[in-house]
Amino acid sequence: MISCYCLQISDQQLKAFILDSGLVDAKDFKKVEFKSKKTGKIISDILLEEKLINSDELNKLKAYILGIPFVDLSKEKIDRSILDYIPEPIARSHNIIAFRKNGNELEVAMYNPDDLQTIDFISKKSDLKILPRLTSLESIKYAIAQYQKSLEAEFGEIIKIESDKVAEMGGEEAELKKIAEDLPVVSIVDTLIKHAILQDASDIHIEPMEKEILVRYRIDGILHDAMVLPKKINAGITARIKILSGLKLDEHRLPQDGRFKIENKEHKFSFRVSILPVYDGEKIVMRLLPEDSKGFTLEGLGFWGRDLEILHRNIKRSYGMILATGPTGCGKTTTLYTILDILNTEGVNISTIEDPIEYRMPRINQTQVKPKIGYTFANGLRALVRQDPDIIMVGEIRDNETAGLAINAALTGHLVFSTLHTNTAAGAMPRLIDMKAEGFLLASTLNIVIAQRLVRTLHKESRQKYFLSGDEIISIKKSIDLDKILRILKESRIVSAKSDWDTIPFYKPVKSDDFPEGYKGRIGIHEILEVSDEIKSLIAKNVADNIIEEKARSEGMITMLEDGFIKAAQGMTSIEEVLLATSE
Repeated sequence: MISCYCLQISDQQLKAFILDSGLVDAKDFKKVEFKSKKTGKIISDILLEEKLINSDELNKLKAYILGIPFVDLSKEKIDRSILDYIPEPIARSHNIIAFRKNGNELEVAMYNPDDLQTIDFISKKSDLKILPRLTSLESIKYAIAQYQKSLEAEFGEIIKIESDKVAEMGGEEAELKKIAEDLPVVSIVDTLIKHAILQDASDIHIEPMEKEILVRYRIDGILHDAMVLPKKINAGITARIKILSGLKLDEHRLPQDGRFKIENKEHKFSFRVSILPVYDGEKIVMRLLPEDSKGFTLEGLGFWGRDLEILHRNIKRSYGMILATGPTGCGKTTTLYTILDILNTEGVNISTIEDPIEYRMPRINQTQVKPKIGYTFANGLRALVRQDPDIIMVGEIRDNETAGLAINAALTGHLVFSTLHTNTAAGAMPRLIDMKAEGFLLASTLNIVIAQRLVRTLHKESRQKYFLSGDEIISIKKSIDLDKILRILKESRIVSAKSDWDTIPFYKPVKSDDFPEGYKGRIGIHEILEVSDEIKSLIAKNVADNIIEEKARSEGMITMLEDGFIKAAQGMTSIEEVLLATSE
């Protein structure tokens, strides 16, 4: 049963109320109508795209037109029994939350008032009268996080009960296989994994200590203690993960690496497993690699403006070399995968040699190095060039031989992508020359070098606005060209033409129960060094990296620190986070 609200709003109704409210002037609205007729897009979507109105304003207006309440769930603590009227996957995919029940009436907050099909589904499933309410996306996200919080208590109870059962079973070597396949251990490992997925963790660390086992999750690049388990279940958990990963149960002295997959209606993940002997047992690290997530976009990774244009221009070239640089875990491989996804069209043959293969990509020929049998990056690259490739990705250039082969492949008409461990984009050239690459060959083949780091993004509900003081501006000027940054901010229309540093807001994280660090998610900060004719000349002369960087900056390159500062000025992250990520 659905309440008698009519949830359809005509374009004419929307137009009349928007113009009457003064949110958008008539001239701008006329342009929106013209674009709507030309593209077929609905007017409300174009209003949001053109930033003529924000989503909260639009939804409050829609609520007013429809005569239904607009609710804010950011302060609501929703009972688990109420949340369960709408399964979490549906809540996430349709932006709809059940938040209050009175008798046979269920109040449902939603972002899209036209989603009558979902309301009808909830009505039939619950056999209740549905009272729709409108809300914002931020409000929906806050409420969805409560699914996770209510599960945490359940997870703790499951693990406690099952741990007691495992402890009673003992842990003799001969019984390991049996224990690993018994329900208590299976339940504990499944619970640890499910909890990590719901937390958006990238890694699970299971660390044996003298008297207990510490489980930690890496979330947004930071390790957090998740739970402590009794030491008696260590053998069972290790055995279960070894069986899942196809590893040797009786090997405890040597490191082992493996993989396994988990697939159900809600999730599809690949797990990369590393087991390392330590003093108190075997430490397990599992990297979570989502296989069912939509592909990243370059904009979503943090590329914008001039850098984005340079990137698009260079990945369309038919030959040459593109390098991504930075320390381990800074997102280099994700950047290259995103570019390959863009280039992965019917007319090209793409081959990769990787260690390990992190994401499976359809239509791309991916191969994994196996040093134990002599299949190295160099050997793999030799084989790849005989496979008629248009585009080659080498997971990492680690040695002289691989560097020489990659340069040669770029010289002979292939577009080559790879990664390198250097701190800056300009540092890639001296590093390759140290690997015996000839300067004149490097100058002929290198197209661009991308250097990057990851910074945590501020959650909009967990941040505090502030303005830079005079002393702070003076201090920052010592390491950043603030005049250049201000010019870029104004040219990009991020701030108004009249803005100055004392009027541009910045933000600091505010700790809360839901976001203990004040951050949620990460984004890249980048610098892209495009190899111009002048820079080619410098590379051929084997000059120092600081001279190359100085030339690149004079040609317009934005450094990682500057890019981070621009993102901080946009409220995406904090200045402290940028300084931490770029400090060497």
